[in-house]
Amino acid sequence: MLARSGTRAYLPIIVVAILMFCGASWQLFWTNTDAARYQCYALGFWLGSSGIHLLPVSQCHFLGLGNKVIPPFHLLPLEYPPLTLLIFSPGLLAPLAYYQLFFAIVMALVAVFIYWLLLRYAPRGATLAFAFYMLVGAWGTAEGRFDLVPAALTLLCLFAAERKHWTYAYIALAFGFLLKIYPLLFLPALFIAEQQDAQRFYIPQKPITARTFPGEIWKTLRGIRYWRWKNTLIFFGIVIAVTGFFAIFDFQGAVVSQLSYFANRPVQVESTGSLILWLATLFGYPVQVVYTYGSINIASTLDGGVATFFEVLFVLGYTYSIYLHWRSKLDLLQAFIAIVLVFIVTGKVFSPQYLMWVIPLLAYAGAYNSFWLICWGLISLLTTIIYPYLYTRTLNAIYAPYVPGFIEAVAIRNALLVFVTMAFLFSWFGTRNRKPALAAQEAR
Repeated sequence: MLARSGTRAYLPIIVVAILMFCGASWQLFWTNTDAARYQCYALGFWLGSSGIHLLPVSQCHFLGLGNKVIPPFHLLPLEYPPLTLLIFSPGLLAPLAYYQLFFAIVMALVAVFIYWLLLRYAPRGATLAFAFYMLVGAWGTAEGRFDLVPAALTLLCLFAAERKHWTYAYIALAFGFLLKIYPLLFLPALFIAEQQDAQRFYIPQKPITARTFPGEIWKTLRGIRYWRWKNTLIFFGIVIAVTGFFAIFDFQGAVVSQLSYFANRPVQVESTGSLILWLATLFGYPVQVVYTYGSINIASTLDGGVATFFEVLFVLGYTYSIYLHWRSKLDLLQAFIAIVLVFIVTGKVFSPQYLMWVIPLLAYAGAYNSFWLICWGLISLLTTIIYPYLYTRTLNAIYAPYVPGFIEAVAIRNALLVFVTMAFLFSWFGTRNRKPALAAQEAR
């Protein structure tokens, strides 16, 4: 199971891919899954509104087109960047009824690709950890979502940066952002790492106090004229060029739609903030479970305040992660892990597939000692229990929060995630200890 080459080396991921296929098989022909939405977006883009009519009415009802006539190339995804159509479209090569089956096979191949990358560059045991975490935490989601693709691009960005191929790192990050918005959060960390590698970035050597902090910031900013900007400009050039291309066809869908979709979403039922809203019902603040924005959400008079509170927590956690990276307390990989953990735990939305953003990074960092196996293993297991198990205990998913054990499982899972995030930020229990990568092991 720990073989580094040959057919034996791929047995764990082959077995896991088959088991994940079983986990997704029950929904491969449903019309209300995420992959079914991807099919609507792909057909809508290439064929316009006429393509939507090739599918059952209920499948693409969320688009709200009604009797509108939209020409080809003018219908872009509502909640995803338009470049995701590159992922959604290959499934159209299969018969329409088998779109989700084809998509599941493609995502299985992406999982194998990540496994191959870890096999070549990660510490010994990383591939087995990746396979284990994927099986336990993404059993029902890995092959029905496209989140493994931006996760793979994030991993490629790290590999390139650690080998001083900075341009390739920025290109990989740009395409990751163009598929899923969250990789944009990694850009400042990547920029700092590049400047530090070129010795063009001031790194404080002494402990910083509240009194000395402004001076240290000024010393850092004073060297701005020496910083390298070429790769950052390449990053934004790619983003602007791709977004601008799609904006020619539909500016609203290419630029405005994703931002407004994200900003206006209410607190989702699995997010950390939802627990506060549930507790508030004990003090006379009722909640209503609603299905909006493609997920089960909590509506309350307090949801705006709770969302703002967690946005503040995100800014604090994100700033602290960048601060640690600036002080060289976190390397680039650790900064990525810290940022994505903070983003998930403070976000308005917590979908089960978000674990796939972290799993390859944890495997690469060697996060499979007893602490990580217990804590992250429990987080992964509870996530799978929540979805698909508890969500499918009722015929209507809107009643899932009232299924016995649902709120309790979400509360325990999120409490564990908060604990792991805090432990990583403050380096408790050796959570930030990295295993040496394969190249370092071989050199030693």
